[in-house]
Amino acid sequence: MAVPPPLSRCFVLCVVLVSGCGKEQAPEPVLPRVKVLQVQASGYAPAVTLTGDIQARVQTDLSFRVSGKMTERQVDVGARVTARQPLARLDPQDQRSNVDSAAAMVSAEQARLKLAQADFARQEKLLPKGYTSRSEYDQALATLRSAKSSLTAAQAQLANAREQLSYTTLVADAEGVITARHAEVGQVVQATVPIFSLARDGARDAVFNVYESVFAEPLRDQPVEVALLERPEIKVRGKVREVTPTVSAETGTVQVKVALEALPAGMDLGSVVSVTLQGAAQSAIEVPWSALTKSGHEPAVWLVGEEGQSRLQPVRVARYLTGKVIIAEGLQGGERVVTAGGQLLHVGQKVDIAQTETNGHAADAGQVQP
Repeated sequence: MAVPPPLSRCFVLCVVLVSGCGKEQAPEPVLPRVKVLQVQASGYAPAVTLTGDIQARVQTDLSFRVSGKMTERQVDVGARVTARQPLARLDPQDQRSNVDSAAAMVSAEQARLKLAQADFARQEKLLPKGYTSRSEYDQALATLRSAKSSLTAAQAQLANAREQLSYTTLVADAEGVITARHAEVGQVVQATVPIFSLARDGARDAVFNVYESVFAEPLRDQPVEVALLERPEIKVRGKVREVTPTVSAETGTVQVKVALEALPAGMDLGSVVSVTLQGAAQSAIEVPWSALTKSGHEPAVWLVGEEGQSRLQPVRVARYLTGKVIIAEGLQGGERVVTAGGQLLHVGQKVDIAQTETNGHAADAGQVQP
């Protein structure tokens, strides 16, 4: 019995569909697309820009050498002074009393000496004639010598009292500028306690306070340019002459002093300045911020091996900069570091490289690793 034509066509169509379903293959997995950077080791010299001020090379704290009540102050902060110029005075009453007492002692010893001289002169005339004894002569001589010594001591005491009186006037020991005041009129001050700070004329330094970590590597021994902060076109050359070996307990910083040449017009004592210092060159690798991830609690980067598989490489970061980080350990150079797309990776996963960069240039766009 013959099969009707419509049923025949349906049967053939079903056979074809069943046959086609049997030959269908599973779709290939979609690989994550990433951008990589083929890194190269290069010499990296860290640079740091510091802000500080101009200070005198020699700064002196001026103080009285005697204690007393300050009755007069003749200069203020910012005043220019000359050598031996009076700056302040103490009440001199006690010192004047000491001078008067010492002067009276000198007068008494002078009278005593005149008496001893007259007595000795008589003994000296009477001894050859036999009108006096040798012992009386020796006694007069001893009295004369004692009177001379007492007068010398009294005169020294008077000179010391007058010197103490002169100490009630505080004078500048050199030309310069008063940079600080530590006492006021009416205050009772002790000897050696600073009253003024004096910046002496002469050599000038640019002084900067910076954190110790900035100078993990020694600074290059080379000239630097110090510029006025508000007017960068005003510059002066200098050279780092001192980095303090200890960290300040108050600020946690070290002090860097740059010896300056003659200051240009507009750059004066106390001016705020800036300088860029270059550290010693060291071998390091730069990668963009986007390449940095972490392995546990440590920084790491994703690498793509020759087989196109990803792996996580721990690294040590030397410095974080704007837009990039400096890798000190963990990379040798030549590795392919993932710079984009690393957030979707896991260890051993194959990737599709969308772009490879070398020394800042893109290449191999769309390359697919096996």
